[in-house]
Amino acid sequence: MDIPPLRWLDPPDGPAIELLDQTRLPITETVLTCRDVDSLVDAISRLVVRGAPILGVAGAFGVALAAHRGDDVTAAAGLISRARPTAVNLGWGARRALAAYRYALADSYSDSERLAAGAALAEARAIAAEDAAASAAIAANGLALVPPGARVLTHCNTGALVSAGQGTAFAVILAAHRAGRLARLWVDETRPLLQGARLTSYEARRAGLPYAVLPDAAAASLMAAGEVDMVLVGADRVAADGSVANKVGTYSLAVLARHHRVPFVVAAPVSTIDFETPSGMAIVVEHRPAAEVTSYAGVPVAAAGSEAYNPAFDVTPPALITALVTQRGVVRPVNAGNLRALETGSGAADAGHGTACGVLSIASVER
Repeated sequence: MDIPPLRWLDPPDGPAIELLDQTRLPITETVLTCRDVDSLVDAISRLVVRGAPILGVAGAFGVALAAHRGDDVTAAAGLISRARPTAVNLGWGARRALAAYRYALADSYSDSERLAAGAALAEARAIAAEDAAASAAIAANGLALVPPGARVLTHCNTGALVSAGQGTAFAVILAAHRAGRLARLWVDETRPLLQGARLTSYEARRAGLPYAVLPDAAAASLMAAGEVDMVLVGADRVAADGSVANKVGTYSLAVLARHHRVPFVVAAPVSTIDFETPSGMAIVVEHRPAAEVTSYAGVPVAAAGSEAYNPAFDVTPPALITALVTQRGVVRPVNAGNLRALETGSGAADAGHGTACGVLSIASVER
């Protein structure tokens, strides 16, 4: 991708955060520069930058921006964390950068504010580097799940637009394409904001993938016709019991996949697992403005005065998930015990070496 989804600007152009405006893709590649936390929070809320991993990176750089500006860093971290309540990486990244800032502040005897701001920025850069490495490991670990000649259905957007690397589910799909295993990528348009039709098609076309965009409602008939070999999606939050919050419509795909005996696979970094959220019932689902449903690009598509139900996410229970691909290995079955083993690394080797927590490393998915 020519323009990264996020870039830090040092002086004299900064301190600032430069974002590729995803609301304008694929029509135009436009950059938005955020010079304060309020403008960054607004950009996050408007989905200028979106997707769990890159939101973690954005949260950390937002704290670094506040520190370099001399703002109230604790207040800024709180403001950033609340910008979107479901995506766990956003608050996670902000808290990591805040902790680095506070540690450096307490440990410094002179010029402490400057050194603490530098520590927050270093932590943000470390998170970005970790995400890029995690993306590569997810691709390697997930590739084993993709059979030759696979026809893969995906939902929303999970590529380089949501990551400092190649993404999550899309990184696996891209690895399958490069390995000659991908026959067709089916791209759900992803109502109501069309992240699939706009963003995944943008990335798929640039990568030269064989793909087709379909209405979300066509997934059922496509599976019934035997045209889907696996469903591969990302995640915005994974609860401690293995429940997955992802773009609304994901749960429907999981139910359809179970009925048609199609593997349903989730790809996400370990940072997306929230062990403080005990179950899917405890996940706070963000509800977005009605206008996103009743109009498109400012043009009304519903009768004036229509109300709308517009959850940004839904929650898929672990019983419907075939496997969870992470940078540390592949979890199957997806349950609380196996996620805890993944967190602690009990019996685990480094990601990409073919082994992980006892139940984790697998070479195929039941068909």
